[in-house]
Amino acid sequence: MIFLISLIPFVILLCYDFKHSLHMAQQNLYNDDKRFLKWTIKDFKQFKTPLKCSLVVLVTLLILIAFKLHSKFITAIYFSLVCILILILKIREERSNDTKIGLKVTARVKRLMVTNFFLFLLIMAGISFIKDDNLRYLLLFLYDILINFVLMLSIIINKPVEKMVYLSFKNKAVKKLDSMGQLKVIGITGSYGKTSSKNILSDILNVKYNALPSPKNFNTPYGLIITVNNYLDKFDDFLIAEMGAYKVGEIKELCDLVRPKCGILTKIGTAHIEIFGSQENIQKGKFELIESLPHDGVGVLNGDDELQRNYKLKNDCKIIWIGIDSNDVDVRATDIKTTSNGTTFNVRFKGDENKYEFTTKLLGYANIYNILASLALAKEFGLTINQMKKAVLAVRNVEHRLELRSAGNITFIDDSYNSNPVGSKMALDVLKSMPGLKIIITPGMVELGDKSYELNKEFGLYMKEKTDVVILVGEKITKPIQDGLKESGFPEKKVYVTKNSKEAFALARSLATEKEAYVLIENDLPDIYNE
Repeated sequence: MIFLISLIPFVILLCYDFKHSLHMAQQNLYNDDKRFLKWTIKDFKQFKTPLKCSLVVLVTLLILIAFKLHSKFITAIYFSLVCILILILKIREERSNDTKIGLKVTARVKRLMVTNFFLFLLIMAGISFIKDDNLRYLLLFLYDILINFVLMLSIIINKPVEKMVYLSFKNKAVKKLDSMGQLKVIGITGSYGKTSSKNILSDILNVKYNALPSPKNFNTPYGLIITVNNYLDKFDDFLIAEMGAYKVGEIKELCDLVRPKCGILTKIGTAHIEIFGSQENIQKGKFELIESLPHDGVGVLNGDDELQRNYKLKNDCKIIWIGIDSNDVDVRATDIKTTSNGTTFNVRFKGDENKYEFTTKLLGYANIYNILASLALAKEFGLTINQMKKAVLAVRNVEHRLELRSAGNITFIDDSYNSNPVGSKMALDVLKSMPGLKIIITPGMVELGDKSYELNKEFGLYMKEKTDVVILVGEKITKPIQDGLKESGFPEKKVYVTKNSKEAFALARSLATEKEAYVLIENDLPDIYNE
């Protein structure tokens, strides 16, 4: 009875740790490419206070077992108290870290919960045969410490079920697509700019047609299957499918699923190079979209991107080149002017001697490229210049992509989604063009592999003369930026390092005492990167 009562605080601690484990597994794509395993090993290496306490408990229990000390009552109290203490420490740590994206309780998460529950029952059944309470406590505590590995086992056990569920939904989506003969599918991929390009294209095509963009960041096989099954309507003329990938072959898998007639390749960079393995793999992986198009399909490529220019394309479909710097493109933007209210620019179409002035509320050169790609396809699908002008003027700000939000005397330039080496510099250029006090809040960039230090240091160097104040989030992760700032001669008294985003925003508000202030939020890393 004493043993069972002492399990109450342990079960509460275990439930808390299991929820956290599920959360991190979800953010690490359920251990795809061993991402959750790598995160777990990294987390253990950080050796945080709760883990230190857990190891002290394990050592204590081992001593009790070694010296055969069997005071059930004292051991039960000790075990209960340490469970409560560790739980308090973990809750305090979670609150200080400022959780950004919570656990989404999907059907897959529920299945993992059931599998884990049965694994726990098996453990309890095995422990019931052990007479020594100290050994029981030791095994239970080990179970809690190794909960991430137990969850990985659950993921492996559930693989056949997940495959069956996936195939069922996939077949349903394929049948629906086959039944919609009038539907044209447009795929969009690239190292960055996919979501912005998708939403811009949707806003422009919807002036004349019914176009459905895949919601949010639904850019995986599951995401596109859900889009087709739950969102696609029989009256839709276009499905605009955002396509994300972490390795070669994944874009091809998405193309085999939705069979795009047209494709836009935004820009090829170093985003996710740590997972792809090399720049060459990223280039090859992204071009899978264009090489999957039918012979009568249309691909839109960026003429200012050398990695697109020098690629030997294995497809004879029609290619439309867009650009700003390059002269020999089919659709080109010139005379670009940016203010705090938006951007104006001229567009020239190949074969047309006229130039047409466009105005948009969007900021940054990246969005100009996205608009040009959309205009290239809009012209292909018969939109008039006036329709395109009207659509570009009405294009909505994309959430967390250079989105302007006002709060009193502060205007936030929210560029918090998935920062990259090119986009981060463009965002700084936008910040520089703003009046008043200029502040940047950033934790830097991730998933850059061996180039992580070099590119983040360059980011720090580029901040010189672009901003008045720098607020860095996380001392360890921002070390390369700190080095770049120091090398550039940026004033040290204008550089601040905070523990989390909450602290950074509070500091920015306290510093923004002028009548007008602009705060660039450049990247907001998910919870798996909390220090």
